[in-house]
Amino acid sequence: MSEAISELVRHLITFFKPEDCDSMTSLIDSMPIITCAGKNKIGKVATEIATKGYCSTKNMYYFGLKLHTVAFRRKRTIPFPEMIILSSAKENDLTVLKREAADRLTHRNIFADKIYSDFSFWGNKQQEQEVTMLTPVKAIKGEETIITQREKAAKDLFSTAVSKVRHPIESFFNWLNEKTNIQRAMKVRSTSELLVHTMGKIAIAFIYLIF
Repeated sequence: MSEAISELVRHLITFFKPEDCDSMTSLIDSMPIITCAGKNKIGKVATEIATKGYCSTKNMYYFGLKLHTVAFRRKRTIPFPEMIILSSAKENDLTVLKREAADRLTHRNIFADKIYSDFSFWGNKQQEQEVTMLTPVKAIKGEETIITQREKAAKDLFSTAVSKVRHPIESFFNWLNEKTNIQRAMKVRSTSELLVHTMGKIAIAFIYLIF
């Protein structure tokens, strides 16, 4: 059942892309799928794929999965996903993107959070695939205070601009959770149930989004 639903999601993404999608601009982020929450909780469900992780946005330890989304930007509305990727909760977002999607991204600007910053990796991708990764500016460890202060205004302005462009991906996750309550997977009792819960609710959300 989970494989059938996954195929339905892939079909919806491929064949029902809205005309107003900006194929030159992608937004990337992830959200938690939670089977149980709490720093000292030990998850006992779907342990083949679910692990313990930390969500900085919610300041919360949880057990479960991460739902990663690469989405096309759309003006004045929520973005439309190009790729949906599931990983265990403990996996680093940048690692997942490098492994699962980076080689397929070409000829575009990507707006993302600081965790996706890797100058050497994206510098190579810019040359090879014409991909530019734009994230808020990360502090440079060991940088001289005088340099930090001198460049602070420009860095803050750039970071604000990037965050404004990438904000709709957060709106997409909020919309997805409001429509389907996908984050709450506390009632699942097996790996297959967790996959059906996750992919089934994504399919429902896409049907809302398309039709």
